[in-house]
Amino acid sequence: MTAPRKARSALDLATVVLSLMVGALGIWTILAGPTELLPIHYNAAGQADDWGSRELLGGGLAGLALLTLLLGGGMALAAGRTDDPARRRALRYAQLVVVLSIPLISLLIASASLSGATDISGALPVALMSLVILLIGAFLGRVGPNPFVGVRTPWAYKSRLSWERSNRLAGRLFFVIGLAGLLTAPFAPQPLGLYAIVGAIVLAAVWSGVESWRVWRTDPDRQPF
Repeated sequence: MTAPRKARSALDLATVVLSLMVGALGIWTILAGPTELLPIHYNAAGQADDWGSRELLGGGLAGLALLTLLLGGGMALAAGRTDDPARRRALRYAQLVVVLSIPLISLLIASASLSGATDISGALPVALMSLVILLIGAFLGRVGPNPFVGVRTPWAYKSRLSWERSNRLAGRLFFVIGLAGLLTAPFAPQPLGLYAIVGAIVLAAVWSGVESWRVWRTDPDRQPF
């Protein structure tokens, strides 16, 4: 009984700490960040194509921190209220995916924008992005039904089997994409390598969505629309 309680406490602590870190960075950016315009958006080639003030960037980071806290905390509360161990475990994995995605992506955005980088298609940025994708994929397949994380198609909500198989597929695809990006980042020609990662993510999302429909259609226990 002690180990699960400690695991829950560690995940909840990570949710709060990472939310506070991103939020504090956002507040610092608003109050003391660079005064010149900062790159705040990058196209598929990794080139900056939009700029904004430090207030805009800082406000965005603060919003992402709040989103992490709300989603992660909501998953934790839902997990604590259910009596079904499998449901509780699935919600905890959803919370873990939130903690691994939103704060880490926020920190990558902040590091690129605050440094004034106009090109994020280099080996290091691509490797870091690939690592985040890999981490998300490692746990995505274990996420249970919820409104925010995973392959959330109408068919997945109408069939537990559809949810499980489509999310398991998405998790494996994201893991492979992240691993391939991480291994090839040092020598892949850019921006072709970044194009490949973006294209693979889109393909994985479409494939997983189609899989959710295919499994729902053949599931004898599916719910009708």
